[in-house]
Amino acid sequence: MANKKLDQLILQLENYIEVWKQFNNYIALARSKKFQPEDENQFLEIKSVIAQELEMILSVIESGTPTKEDVHGLIGSAPSIRYMSELPEGSLRAIENQWHKSFISWQSILGQLKVQQRAEEGKGFFSMFGKK
Repeated sequence: MANKKLDQLILQLENYIEVWKQFNNYIALARSKKFQPEDENQFLEIKSVIAQELEMILSVIESGTPTKEDVHGLIGSAPSIRYMSELPEGSLRAIENQWHKSFISWQSILGQLKVQQRAEEGKGFFSMFGKK
């Protein structure tokens, strides 16, 4: 049987990455300047989930990047959709770039965990043919 904690961590990180994708959708809304007041509330919720889940994930894994400071810096640089919509294009691109670096780092960590998961599944399978 595969490591249940590892399976749960992978599921948690997959869900976390989905939240990161939603964050990027709000950057796109800011760029288009087509957002509603309820979008601001949802954006705040997304940022809350990012901050809270970050703490839970980092309590289980040690990740060099993105650091806690990187993530806090990103969500701090985007206090609201309205704020981002009023930024010069270069500043909005910087937020997007910072988001992208973190997103790719999370994808990399997820990939490493999946490799570990497969290795553990392989051990279980091959142990049937090994020692008694």
